[in-house]
Amino acid sequence: MVSRIDGQTSVEELALLTGLPRVKVGAIVEKLVQTGAVLAAPKVEVAPPLAESDEDEPEAEAETEEQRGSHLKLYREAFHPLAADERARLASVERGANLSALCFDPLPAVIHAVLQNPNAGPEQARLIAAHHHNSAGLEWLVLRADLMRDAQVQRMLWRNPQLNEGQLRRLVASKRLLDLWKLTVSREATTQTRAGTAKILRARFSTAAAEEKIELIFTTEGRALAGLSGIPVDGKTSALLCGRSYSSQMLVQNIAHWSAAPPALIAHLLKQPMVLRQPQLRTALGRHPNAHSRSH
Repeated sequence: MVSRIDGQTSVEELALLTGLPRVKVGAIVEKLVQTGAVLAAPKVEVAPPLAESDEDEPEAEAETEEQRGSHLKLYREAFHPLAADERARLASVERGANLSALCFDPLPAVIHAVLQNPNAGPEQARLIAAHHHNSAGLEWLVLRADLMRDAQVQRMLWRNPQLNEGQLRRLVASKRLLDLWKLTVSREATTQTRAGTAKILRARFSTAAAEEKIELIFTTEGRALAGLSGIPVDGKTSALLCGRSYSSQMLVQNIAHWSAAPPALIAHLLKQPMVLRQPQLRTALGRHPNAHSRSH
């Protein structure tokens, strides 16, 4: 049972997966929490979706959550006792609730069969993304570009600890810098996904279009710059930064702590009316290594 604890599977689902009584599973989990072997899941504020979604998607996710228990129970009772080859065969031809139930199978071969089934769609993709805990099985899902466009599938993959670095890179390959940054701070993503995306963001920042860099810096009010220390910007980006007026104190403060801020930008900020009115901002900018006062 302990091997099934992943931070996402509920006590009820653990009971169904293991065949143990719910009371016994609850007692085991409580003891693990008391001894510190398992952390109790905190209630956190859910971040907004990273991918664009339509109005029907939250309802679709709620429907999946509502049906999850019955699908898992159906898998446990009807399919789990079967041989692996038979489960894979059925996964390639079943439909509806039976096909959704097979999404809980732990074997990548069965998941592959589910995804090859012409009846498979976003509902099955969401279940696999949320509950399959083998990176080999997730690979078959990531290869389905049509299913990967679903915002809920993406969100559930961010939460899945089995998503590996190569899969993550493919998933975010077409995302803008701003979307990458949102993923680095998303409470829905695993620590591994956030850290991996931060590395990708740093690598992409130096080669991204100047307009995309400006979008990232201004939309986040410079908060994204904390993870981009030491990465210089090109001449066009510097010119665009110097062509803007600044009215956000947070943005100016974050630029003042950005080691790669161009000298021209520091000089430009020191002339801004807001900075001239606030001594603490002038002091912070004046201490920057690229401030003109440091070069004399």
